[in-house]
Amino acid sequence: MESIGSLFWLLIILISLQPALRRKVRQWERLKVIGRLEEKRNSRLIVLIHHQETLALLGFPFFRYIDINDSEQVIRAIRLTDDAIPIEIILHTPGGLVLPSLQIAQALERHPAKTRAIVPHHAMSGGTLIALAADEIVMADDAVLGPVDPQVGRYPAVSVLRVLHQKPPERIDDETYILADQAEKALSQTRSEIEELLSKKMDLEAAKETAAALSEGNWTHDHPISPADAKALGLPVTTDFPTEFFDLMDMYPQPVRRVSSVEYSPGPRSTE
Repeated sequence: MESIGSLFWLLIILISLQPALRRKVRQWERLKVIGRLEEKRNSRLIVLIHHQETLALLGFPFFRYIDINDSEQVIRAIRLTDDAIPIEIILHTPGGLVLPSLQIAQALERHPAKTRAIVPHHAMSGGTLIALAADEIVMADDAVLGPVDPQVGRYPAVSVLRVLHQKPPERIDDETYILADQAEKALSQTRSEIEELLSKKMDLEAAKETAAALSEGNWTHDHPISPADAKALGLPVTTDFPTEFFDLMDMYPQPVRRVSSVEYSPGPRSTE
C-alpha cells in the first residue's frame, strides 16, 4: 500500500510539473529558431511580445505591457551585441509605460549598426515609440502602429488641456488644473523625444510635423496607423516582410482561451 501511495504522489508531482516543463521545452525550441534566424540574417534578433495571459490555477486573464523589466532585458541584449552587428527587434505589443519604452528606443537608436523594427501584427503606443528609433520599420501588409499621445491617469493629455479652454475657470476644479499641468509637461516631453528620434532620419521640420501628428491627439489612442499611413507620415517603412518571422510568431501562441475562437484547416490553401 505504501508503494501505491508513493506512486500516487509521484504522479501528482509529475502532473503539476508538466506545464512548467512544457513552457521550458517551448522556450528552448524558440531560442533554437531565434539562433538559426540570427545566423541566417547575420543579426541580433530580439523578441518583445506581449499577450493577454491567464494566471495559472486561478484562470483569469491579465494584460502584459512594456515595463521596466522589459527595458532591462532588451537593453542588456543590445549591450551584448557587437557594434558591427545589425539589430532586429520584433514588436508585438499594445504599448506600455513611457519610461521603459523610451529607454529601449534610445538604446536602439544609439546602436552603431543598422537597426530594424519588425511589426508582424501591431506595435501600439510605446511599441510605436520603439519602432521610431529604428533605421527601418518592417511591417506586414496588415500590421499597424499607433499614436504616441501621452496619457495622464485615465485621460489623454490633449483632452485634459482642452478642458481649460472649453470651460470657464470657476467651473474647473483643482484636480483638473493639476492634471492639466501634468498633461502639458507630458505632451511637451513626448513631442520633444519623438522629434529627437526622427531628426536622425529626416529633416528637422519634417520631424517636428510627424512628432506633432503622432503625439498631439489627432486620433484616439487606439487608432491604427497602416503601413501606407506610416509612409505618408515620412516614416522609413517597408512591407517587404520575411515570412520566417510569421513562423516564429506561431511559436508564441495566445494563451487566453483553452478553446480557440478561430479555427481553419492547417496549411496553405491554393487551387493546385
